[in-house]
Amino acid sequence: MYLNRLTTTGLAVLVASALHVSSSYAGTTRIPNSAVACSIGFYKFQEQSPDTAGKDKGIKQAPADYTKQGDPAAKSGAGVEQPQGYVVGVEDELQISVWREPELSAVVVVRPDGMITLPLLNDVKAAGLKTQELQKLLEEKFKGFVNEPQVTVIVRAIRSRKVFLVGQVAKQGTYPLNGDMTVLQLLSEAGGLGTFAKADSIYVLREQNGKKIRIPFRYKKAVAGKSENVVLQPGDMVVVP
Repeated sequence: MYLNRLTTTGLAVLVASALHVSSSYAGTTRIPNSAVACSIGFYKFQEQSPDTAGKDKGIKQAPADYTKQGDPAAKSGAGVEQPQGYVVGVEDELQISVWREPELSAVVVVRPDGMITLPLLNDVKAAGLKTQELQKLLEEKFKGFVNEPQVTVIVRAIRSRKVFLVGQVAKQGTYPLNGDMTVLQLLSEAGGLGTFAKADSIYVLREQNGKKIRIPFRYKKAVAGKSENVVLQPGDMVVVP
């Protein structure tokens, strides 16, 4: 309950006024009901006033826009949360929406050749483009069919970001890379090293500028915090001899 100085002062003034009025009643100090009702009404008005609530010392006010201060409800939502500048890849599922043109909108999966197929446009290259770049490309292509087209591109499912794990581990295979992941995290997800694994001979095979490079990974030093824990990139293959 918020009761500030203004409320207290106003209440005191009204009660004093009521007492003064009551003096006109000979031999009694009864306060007229109208004065009491007025005092209570003034108190309730001040109690509920949004302009005065929470301004006293020691009362912390909520921020003006609570959703921008970490409200859990503001972070929830449908679809897949994608990083800024996400690059579309093969097998990603995209929702293409053309404003006020539902017959041109579609949910598509990027084919192995990097193309998607849309009404009127047929095949369009999508793999390798950022979502914003694909959006602008489609708007440009739709201009021949729609007046001032507005296109939205949403990534419904991320399937293109993968890493591979082979060798002396509990579970070899393909693993999704939907966020930052290190070699140690991948090995942990795979159930750890096998009995006969050569821990200090692990390496990462990565394609860079069209060539395969080998990045050594010192498992024991990484566990002890004495060596770099390699951050994986899409397409990396971790080999455990």
